[in-house]
Amino acid sequence: MKVARRQLLRLATAAGALALDRQIAAAAQAYPTRPVRIIVPYPAGIAPDIATRLVAQSLSQRLGQQFIIDNRPGGAANIGTELVVHAPPDGYTLLTATMTNVLNMSLYSNLDFNFIRDIAPVSGLVQLPLVLVVNPSVPAKTLPQFIAYAKANPGKINFASVGAGAATDLAGQLFNVMAGVHLINVPYRSNYLPDLLSGQVQASFTPILQSLGYIKANKLRPLAVTDATRSHVLPNIPTIGEFVPGYQAVVWDGIGAPAKTPPDIIATLNKAINAVLVDPAIKARFDALGSEAMVMSPNEFVAFEIAEAKKWAKVIKTVGIKVQ
Repeated sequence: MKVARRQLLRLATAAGALALDRQIAAAAQAYPTRPVRIIVPYPAGIAPDIATRLVAQSLSQRLGQQFIIDNRPGGAANIGTELVVHAPPDGYTLLTATMTNVLNMSLYSNLDFNFIRDIAPVSGLVQLPLVLVVNPSVPAKTLPQFIAYAKANPGKINFASVGAGAATDLAGQLFNVMAGVHLINVPYRSNYLPDLLSGQVQASFTPILQSLGYIKANKLRPLAVTDATRSHVLPNIPTIGEFVPGYQAVVWDGIGAPAKTPPDIIATLNKAINAVLVDPAIKARFDALGSEAMVMSPNEFVAFEIAEAKKWAKVIKTVGIKVQ
C-alpha cells in the first residue's frame, strides 16, 4: 500500500514538473506578452544608458512590447546587477552588462553573486572607445602638456567616473600608473557631466558616445583617445598610446538575463537585438557616435566576457589597482 502511494506521489510530482515545463515552453514561444524591463546599473545620460535606450526603442517596435529602461546606479554597477541576478528568469528583467561587470570580479571579493555564472549572456551591444577630456579651464592643450601639468600638480587634478572600480575609473588608474601621474578619481552615482562641464572636476576618461556633442560645442577639450587606433569621429585627436606606449582601454556594453532564463527566450532576444544592430539607421547612429556594434551569439558573447575578465584581471594585478 505504501509502495503504491509512493508511486502515485512520484507520478504526481513528475506530472507537475512536466506541466510546469510545458507552461515555461509555452510562455517562451509567446514571449514577450508584457513589457520588458532593462536594468541599466548607471544613471541616465551615461553611455550604457544611451546605447540601451537606442536599442530598446527598436526592440519595442520589433517585438510588439515596451522595453522599459530602469536606471539603478551605484556600487560600480553591482547594485543593479544584483537586482537582475535575483529576478525571475522569465525574460522580463534584463541587464545592461558592461566591462565594469568583469572588472568587479577581480576588484571585489565580497560580492553575493558571480557575474559569469549568474547572468546569462544574451547579446553584445557596442564597443566604446573612451576619450580623455578636460574642462577648458585646464591650461593643457595637448596630452604631453597635460602629463607635465599633472606631474607638476600631483593629487590636485580630479577626474570623474561612474564609480570606484568602474571602467571609467580603471582607465584613469591605468593612466596614472603608466604615465607616472597622480590624478584623483571622483566617483559619481549620478551623471558626472554637469560637474565636468562646470569645472567642479577637471577631467574624465569618458565614452566618446556621450561626450562627442560637448566636444563639438567646445565645452570639453579632447586630449587623447584610449583605443589603440585613432577614432574616425575624432581623427585629429591622438591615442594615449602615441605618448604612453602600450596604453589601451576600450569599454563595451551588452545585454544579459538572470541565469536559467529559457534558451528560447534568449534566442528570441538575441535575434531581435542583432537585427537592430545591423539595421542601417541604428548602425549609422552608433557609427556617428564613435562606437561599433557588437553582433554576437550568446555563446560568442560569454566567450568574449570570459576573455575580458582574464585580460583585465592580469592588468589589475600587474599595476596594483585597488578599490578604495
